[in-house]
Amino acid sequence: MRLHDELMAMGRAARAAAETIRSASAEQRTGAVLAMAGRLRDHGAHILEANAKDVAAATVHIDRLMLDEGRLEAMAAAIELIAGLPDPVGAEMARWTRPNGLEISRVRTPIGVIGMIYESRPNVAADAAAISLRAGNAIILRSGSDALRSARAIHRALVEGLEEAGLPAEGVQLIPTSDRDAVGEMLSGLGGAIDLIIPRGGRALVERVNREARVPVLGHLEGVCHTYVHSSADPEMAAEIVRNAKMRRVSICGATETVLIDRAAAPELLPKIAEALRGCELRGDEESRAIVPMAAATEADWRAEYLEPILAVRTVEGVDEAIDHIGRYGTGHTEAIVAENAAVAEHFLDKVDSAIVMWNASTQFADGGEFGFGAEIGIATGKLHARGPVGPEQLTSFKYVVRGDGQLRP
Repeated sequence: MRLHDELMAMGRAARAAAETIRSASAEQRTGAVLAMAGRLRDHGAHILEANAKDVAAATVHIDRLMLDEGRLEAMAAAIELIAGLPDPVGAEMARWTRPNGLEISRVRTPIGVIGMIYESRPNVAADAAAISLRAGNAIILRSGSDALRSARAIHRALVEGLEEAGLPAEGVQLIPTSDRDAVGEMLSGLGGAIDLIIPRGGRALVERVNREARVPVLGHLEGVCHTYVHSSADPEMAAEIVRNAKMRRVSICGATETVLIDRAAAPELLPKIAEALRGCELRGDEESRAIVPMAAATEADWRAEYLEPILAVRTVEGVDEAIDHIGRYGTGHTEAIVAENAAVAEHFLDKVDSAIVMWNASTQFADGGEFGFGAEIGIATGKLHARGPVGPEQLTSFKYVVRGDGQLRP
């Protein structure tokens, strides 16, 4: 009951803060986001000290968890980019006039209170808070236990930034415990306080949220991302794109996990790709293994989000078989084609139904910062209400504003 009461109080405080933030000026919200970035830098030593304790206690996902001076500066810089984005609140999306003279406009509005449940990445706290605030929302953060020390230190800096700009500290709250019951409380909606839940973590977390949530969910499933190498691909480009898509950072959701390669081109292209992937374990189908020695892939490998230097490889008979494979095994995250044939590439981009589709580019560009959003709360792999990188604009809803001069409906 003590945890329940504490979280219900947090929900009420967040709802009140959301109303204040909603009515604040764009300049005040911008000032708060910039102040957050400044306070993160001011608290840098304390944040890194807390993070070092988290890393020392961790046994998995070390790269995701670890902060250093470079990553901390990147976090602050990303928040500054968010501050520089156009303020979405009140932006007019469309306007038209009806034959009866009614003028109707569709205008962006904040969602209200966001509940963010995440696991290992400490930067999620800063990114989510800044994006939420830029969109006029309040947010309640629930960190995984492995990042909780880091989250507390980051949260302290964020709150100071809010207060410096004259906005309520309750606009960004952090659940202070790793008790898993707190997740259940958030999924209940905290008595109607939470308007939207966003999970960011592994399959178990996302499945639990989708199963138990009593409020809308903006889903982020696994990133089983594919790169398809067409027979028209430039060999050097294909090798470099696949290497970067897999090996730049293996632990991010935009890392390629399966390479599909045209049967006709595989004898020439696959050895070049394998050479570029030195240090990565390859698991292939029978045809791939006949060209390059590698471990045998199983059915489970086509569905695997490895987040390690492991890559599944499969030969396919053309673009449509590649599209079929992606449709069967993909998670709707990010898919890429490497091809010089523009007609084939456009066919791929049109037919693949994932949040992000790419032509001649690494899947690791699946990132809000790379899309110009400053940062992201995650990559939404569902179809409602947002899809792909979730930035400030995606954390708004809208309302219709109707202006008349005495019209009556007959």
